[in-house]
Amino acid sequence: MTSPAPRAVRVAGPADVAALVDLIESAYRGERARAGWTHESDLLDGQRTDPEMVSAAVTAPDGVVLVLTEDDATVACCQLERRDDHVYFGMFAVAPGRQGGGLGRELLAEAERFAREQWHAGEMRMTVIVQRDDLIAWYERRGYTRTGELSPFPYGDERFGLPRRPDLAFETLRRKLG
Repeated sequence: MTSPAPRAVRVAGPADVAALVDLIESAYRGERARAGWTHESDLLDGQRTDPEMVSAAVTAPDGVVLVLTEDDATVACCQLERRDDHVYFGMFAVAPGRQGGGLGRELLAEAERFAREQWHAGEMRMTVIVQRDDLIAWYERRGYTRTGELSPFPYGDERFGLPRRPDLAFETLRRKLG
């Protein structure tokens, strides 16, 4: 009988940028992403992120990127950013072959704990593409609520992908942490 692989959650540093870009791209774009359920390959082509965006998140003075490692391999990540009255949660990715096994749920819970205990945050918010009903339902099962607040997709900014349809938008979800 083998013991479960040792898991750890830690704050990412500049040395993690290349692995994080690869993880995020693999979870959201292209054929590799289709091995998991969180991909956006039917909605967007092109890149999901790049080294400059990930580096900025890793070194942001009001934020952190958390990585979940298993046997020293990065298998999940998320970004937390302190804002005026809440913490923004984003850049959430789980390796496609590892999705559906609880890693995302584990990292989301750790991100909420970090925001509450380290930053004394009372609320977590995120934005999700409104066409991602399955993903929104996953967050709702974890206590997040839809706000109805919509923001436009950044059409024309290829750093965020090449839309495959003209009606993409983001909806804000929120959860009280207290």
